[in-house]
Amino acid sequence: MSTDQQWDIVTGVGLTALAVAAGRAAESARPDALMTDPYASRLVAAARPAAPFPFSSGDGETEPLDDELWASTAEYVGLRSRVFDDYFRSTGEDGITQAVILASGLDTRPYRLDWPSGTVCFELDQPAVLQFKAATLKEEGARPGCDHRPVPVDLRDDWGAVLQTAGLDVSRPTAWLAEGLLPYLPPAAENRLFREISRLSAPGSRFAVERMDDIARLAADPLLRDRSGELGIDVASLFPEGEREPVEAQLERLGWELENRSVPETAAALGRPQPGLQTLTEHITHTFGRLP
Repeated sequence: MSTDQQWDIVTGVGLTALAVAAGRAAESARPDALMTDPYASRLVAAARPAAPFPFSSGDGETEPLDDELWASTAEYVGLRSRVFDDYFRSTGEDGITQAVILASGLDTRPYRLDWPSGTVCFELDQPAVLQFKAATLKEEGARPGCDHRPVPVDLRDDWGAVLQTAGLDVSRPTAWLAEGLLPYLPPAAENRLFREISRLSAPGSRFAVERMDDIARLAADPLLRDRSGELGIDVASLFPEGEREPVEAQLERLGWELENRSVPETAAALGRPQPGLQTLTEHITHTFGRLP
C-alpha cells in the first residue's frame, strides 16, 4: 500500500470501517447494550456497499445476526467501543480536555459522548472518510458535543505537523486513542507513530491502544478470510508484512507507564462472556499508557 494511496468507504480498509460501524449498530440495538451509537446504522446505509452487511439492512435498521463470525465480531466491537468510551470519560474526569482520535473511521465519539466543557477533539483520517461522515451526520442533524476538529491526513505521512497546524496544544496533556489502527500500518510507520505521539505529548498525557500481537495468524484464519471475501474484503492484502517490535517495548522505551487488559478480563469486568471465536480475540490486548 503506497503512502499516497487514498481509500474510500466501500473498498479495502473502508469496508472494514463499515463493518465496525455495523457492529456498533448491532450493539446499540441490544437491550443490554454496553454503548450506543445512534448514527452507526445510518452511516452504513448511506455508504450503500455492494455486498450486504450482516449487521444491518439497506434502510439502516439492524437485523438479527445468525452468522457466528459476524455475531462474534459485533460482540467484540461493542465491548471495545465501551472500553474506549470509558477511557475518554476517565481522562475527561481527570481534567484532560484535549483528545486525539487516530484513524477515527466512522466512529462518532465527538457527537455521541458527553465531553467536559472546553474539550477539543481532533479526528484524524483519510479525507474521503471524514468528508463522507461529516456529510452524513449533517443530514442527520447531528451536532458535536465538543470543539470538533477533523484533520484529513494519512497517518503514514507527516501527520504531526498537520495536527499542530489544526491547533494541537503540545503544552497541554492529551488523551490519544489508536483503535483498530495498528494492523494497517507498516512496521516502520507504527514506530514513527509512537515516536510522534510521544513528541507531541505533555506530561500527564494518556494513550489507549488496541494491540494485535499475532496479526499474521489473524489474517490467515480461514473463516475470517471466507466471510470477509463475501463482503469484498481481501484481509491478507490489508495488513502490511514485516517484523514488528512489540508495542509494549516500543512505548515503554518512549517513557510510557503501561497497564494491559486482555479481552476476557475486560468482558468479565463489564458482565459479558468472552466474545465467541477466540481466534479473533485471543491475541488482542487493550493497553493504557500514562506519561509521567
